Amino acid sequence: MESALSLQEAILFFSDFENCRKFMVDLRWPNGTITCPRCGSDNVTWLAKARVWKCYAKHEKPTFTLKTGTIFEESPIPLEKWLPAAWLVINCKNGISSYELSRDLKVTQKSAWFMLHRVRLAMQDGSLAKMSGIVEADETFIGGKAEFMNNKTKARRLALGKLPRGGTAGKAIVMGLLERHGKARVKVVAGRKRGHVVSQIVEHVRTGSSVFTDELKSYDALTAKYAHEVIDHTEAYVRNNVHTNGLENFWSLFKRALKGTYVSVEPFHLQAYADEQCFRFNNRKMSDAERFAIVMSQIVGRRLTYDELTGKTESQAVTRP
Repeated sequence: MESALSLQEAILFFSDFENCRKFMVDLRWPNGTITCPRCGSDNVTWLAKARVWKCYAKHEKPTFTLKTGTIFEESPIPLEKWLPAAWLVINCKNGISSYELSRDLKVTQKSAWFMLHRVRLAMQDGSLAKMSGIVEADETFIGGKAEFMNNKTKARRLALGKLPRGGTAGKAIVMGLLERHGKARVKVVAGRKRGHVVSQIVEHVRTGSSVFTDELKSYDALTAKYAHEVIDHTEAYVRNNVHTNGLENFWSLFKRALKGTYVSVEPFHLQAYADEQCFRFNNRKMSDAERFAIVMSQIVGRRLTYDELTGKTESQAVTRP
């Protein structure tokens, strides 16, 4: 995999199944001993014609593949398409739409959309380490204008009472935290009240840190636990080193991807798109191959079914063994 330093090289490398197989084996079993992902037994045999392993331990489903136990599980799409697709969504600065991916890979748009969401699952960080030092906190509104919606969407949003009527009404809210010269974290929240925004800071920022926010009154409660500084945007955007311009830059990139690439995103899926943009932002100084390696190291133990993705069953997507 060291040779795949660009998209062209990645496509050529992964067009050979043997390269895909070696890559996945090295990824999943780095010690060289292949074990059954269901029982852990190493009493397995590779069946080359069927491209599966057979486990001789006594349990149901004795065969398993390179995809078993990963985000690719039970997908009929071959790894020769899956791995280039992952490369694309991980490294395209403004993301890649399901329609574009479906044309590139010769799969249906529905399949491409499902593939993108599975890769987004692997892009989630899930770090529990708290931020410290100087932390910028801000929130933004996400949502289209009613005048640009088609009649079907407009009627459905109106029936739910979620039709934007101008300003911020009916829009989703995303809360962001950025450790100065460090990484960002984003979370879709229910509102901008104290309980919504301050709770996110308490959860993710170490007590005693400096927290810079705008003039929103909900942040006033931070003074009890943090060195809280406010920048009033009606007066200025920078006061010495007090500003939230780092997060403003992130919001600009995020909204550019939503408006320019994805066009329409349901609030139910907004967190996944936010996590995708957050991953690329946090790893923007890495090479394409390095970003790809990070995400691939996170594909095992994560599963997203179509029913979970569409809200038909409760999601267990981020549960890891």
